[in-house]
Amino acid sequence: MSTPAAGPAAGLEAVSRALLAMSRQLQVRDVLQTITASARELLQAEYAALGVPDDHGGFAQFVVDGVSDAQWKAIGPLPRQHGILAALLEEAEPVRLGDVRKDPRFGGWPSAHPRLKDFVGAPIADGEEVLGALFLANKQCEPDEPPGPDGCRFNAADEALLRTLADHAAIALTNARLYERSRELTIAGERARIAHELHDAVSQKLFSLRLTAQAAAALVDRDPTRAKGELHQVAQLAADAADELRAAVVELRPAALDDDGLVATLATQVQVLDRAHRARVTFTSAQVRALPAAQEEALLRVAQEALHNALRHADAGLVEVALTRRGRGARLRVRDDGRGFDPDSVRSAGRHLGLVSMRDRAAGVGGGLTVQSAPGQGTVIEMEVPGG
Repeated sequence: MSTPAAGPAAGLEAVSRALLAMSRQLQVRDVLQTITASARELLQAEYAALGVPDDHGGFAQFVVDGVSDAQWKAIGPLPRQHGILAALLEEAEPVRLGDVRKDPRFGGWPSAHPRLKDFVGAPIADGEEVLGALFLANKQCEPDEPPGPDGCRFNAADEALLRTLADHAAIALTNARLYERSRELTIAGERARIAHELHDAVSQKLFSLRLTAQAAAALVDRDPTRAKGELHQVAQLAADAADELRAAVVELRPAALDDDGLVATLATQVQVLDRAHRARVTFTSAQVRALPAAQEEALLRVAQEALHNALRHADAGLVEVALTRRGRGARLRVRDDGRGFDPDSVRSAGRHLGLVSMRDRAAGVGGGLTVQSAPGQGTVIEMEVPGG
């Protein structure tokens, strides 16, 4: 956990950094964590927390800063909406207290909970909708500031700064929610596309398999040699249909980015594709640092699209996926030895092979994408993102 900054943390530069950090995040969870950590640093609090209410008297999400993982685990279940927390959510007005324990609304805390004294909180609201409550406790003194008889306390300037942070937090949180909703719609579209491809590809192969099997059955008695050839074709068609089905299942399976990270998720998907297809599929990575969630998702989706093209359309025998560090960001490289294509001809013919989608994904996270290909010379797709 970070520690409160020394010196006057509420300077213009520090506030600007905090607001920029909020606006850069696209995932709701990342926004909540950034808001909480920024508020704690700027107001020099020992503890900070942000709760997003659910519709059942509890919290759908609850983020803390200043509490260790072990402490948080020992505290137990998420708090309910009662006492000071309920006041922030219901009255939608800031609260500043010299000692939260002396307030008549104070309802106690679990035995493992940190001891809180002075307290300041503000609602995060979008119009009349309260999105959450942001609160801080235990003001830390400046190094050259002698504490008063009751220690250092939050003052009116701290409360005004917290109001400002809460206003900007509402904008950042609303934008993140809109982004996630847009992403859900995109994923739904991707699933519809995969379902359509699955229907077309696998249904055609199964239809061919059925006709070939019928032909083999008709030839068994009068031409066993030809029947044997037809049965070999049945086996090949069945294998192709299985490949298409496995690949579709991999694409439909939700990515484990949140749990495993980009490197592990890509490695797992490549291993599955290597087993499912006749082509050899490999993955290497080098010194890749954690990236903003939106960038990791974009890299994963571009890798999936490039792999889809190489394995289904390029007739590749070898597909190599590499992820390497580039400064604060990363570079993805997907190379295949397939039939290749002329990018200009593909564009003029109105076919895209997912290139438009890949370029849009790269641009959407501040990155870039290049495509190198020629008939008979395979394809190399590279994407770079700047990191965060």
